[in-house]
Amino acid sequence: MPLPPAPTKRAAMLSPQAYDAPARSTQKAARKSAAVQAEAGPRPEGPQASDEFDPRAGGGLPSTVYAAEDTEDLFVEDAEVDAPAMPAPAARKRASAAPVPAKRKKSNGPKKLFVLDTNVLMHDPMSLFRFEEHDIFLPMIVLEELDGHKKGMTEVARNARQASRTLDALAGHQGADIAQGLNLDSTGHVEAGGCLFFQTAPLENKLPNTLPPGKADNQILGVVAALRDKHAPREVVLVSKDINMRVKARALGLATDDYQNDKTLDDLDLLYPGSLALPSDFWAKHGKTVESWQSGSHTFYRISGPIVPSLLINQFVYFEAPGEPSLYARVTEIRGKTAVLKTLKDFGHLKNAVWGVTTRNREQNFAMNLLMDPEVDFVTLTGTAGTGKTLLALAAGLTQVLDDRRYTEIIMTRATVSVGEDIGFLPGTEEEKMGPWMGALDDNLEVLGKTEGGAGEWGRAATNDLIRSRIKIKSMNFMRGRTFLNKYVIIDEAQNLTPKQMKTLITRAGPGTKIICMGNLAQIDTPYLTEGSSGLTFAVDKFKGWPHSGHITLARGERSRLADFASDVL
Repeated sequence: MPLPPAPTKRAAMLSPQAYDAPARSTQKAARKSAAVQAEAGPRPEGPQASDEFDPRAGGGLPSTVYAAEDTEDLFVEDAEVDAPAMPAPAARKRASAAPVPAKRKKSNGPKKLFVLDTNVLMHDPMSLFRFEEHDIFLPMIVLEELDGHKKGMTEVARNARQASRTLDALAGHQGADIAQGLNLDSTGHVEAGGCLFFQTAPLENKLPNTLPPGKADNQILGVVAALRDKHAPREVVLVSKDINMRVKARALGLATDDYQNDKTLDDLDLLYPGSLALPSDFWAKHGKTVESWQSGSHTFYRISGPIVPSLLINQFVYFEAPGEPSLYARVTEIRGKTAVLKTLKDFGHLKNAVWGVTTRNREQNFAMNLLMDPEVDFVTLTGTAGTGKTLLALAAGLTQVLDDRRYTEIIMTRATVSVGEDIGFLPGTEEEKMGPWMGALDDNLEVLGKTEGGAGEWGRAATNDLIRSRIKIKSMNFMRGRTFLNKYVIIDEAQNLTPKQMKTLITRAGPGTKIICMGNLAQIDTPYLTEGSSGLTFAVDKFKGWPHSGHITLARGERSRLADFASDVL
């Protein structure tokens, strides 16, 4: 099927439904003005934007494959992508009619042709709309594989069905012509400016004879090779989640890339840590302008200076220097160029013990301040094995459920992803089936039961019965549609959750509910999930700076010297 050459403007305007009546009239005037300008003669093009780097991608990802973000709220005008430059008055009039909330770097380079592998559509059914102004090509074998995976109740089957519905909506849109390509923005996805092409005719297979032609991967590689030769010098890129597929493509000299739209961060080192060490000259630079006052047992500091723009609400700051008093505080307010710091409660002191547990290091104290604060509704804790995530969360939950009566009960759940081979179906009720997955709960309850010493064996047994009566173990599989009222919800091993699963769990929270997500990003057992695409990373990045959420990365292990050494060297 002959593909049209890369156009210099979008093939179709945005759907009228995307604008109100005044906006449509200003669009019409802008198009008329642009047409008059075109008749007068071509305008010199402005400086070309590089296609190598996109500032939205966060860390130098190609502009065609993005780090995860909420693209549904991104509203891009035609004139901002490929439309010719308009006269200044018309441009100003159009901008006033339909403002753009988020700006992105203009890409005036040649449009690429991306060939999508089946696993990309089954991984993200909305991936068709994530390539901006570039075109997409789907080989016939991809449609065949989608049809073969549509049955079942798994996530892959649901995504395959969703992708098929999306393709049907694009092909069935009024005025759609498969031979000329389907406009990706015809169904309202204004962020997609390219066209979708299907393979409607056989393409010459130029692969080596050593590759069996009957295999689906090799058929897709053959399509990519044929398109590269047919549309040279236009760049044709294969996008696949299959590592072996990308290796074979590179061995054949084909351009290929991973689909990275699902990655929140390109590097785990960029993850928000939740705490910040103040520089050694902090008091020298800010001491003269600091205001301080006392309120109850806390001291407040109002600071200003160059450090304020780098702070976030509920971020912890600390100052430690030999010979000078230490400062441990949390950012509670940011207004313009000033920020307010509030000193912390010391949960490392025995008089402030929580269910008999005292914190052993700086980060644990930060975490306990978040867990015990009723104004913080969402807490995320990350850290290596043995840093005390589960113990701190359980101790804070038991105190607020049984002593303070702030919450009615503790609900604990986790992703049921096994480390090794599955042992098969488990008998019993929902709670009994979750029992083997909750070994961490039993271990920590044993520790917390011993902290209530002095009551004797019968007293400890009664305490354990009371504790277990207030802790409910639930499976994630039955969370859809539920609402938790005044509950203390602990999501353990959250690094194994996808962003979609994380959203499903967090949106179960009703009035008065607190949710704690914990996990170790170095121990991901879910296939196809990485540190950058984990639901825990997604939640940490999206909630940072919200006044009712907090995050801390626990750095020091407190389990045992053996566990600490193993975490470092293994």
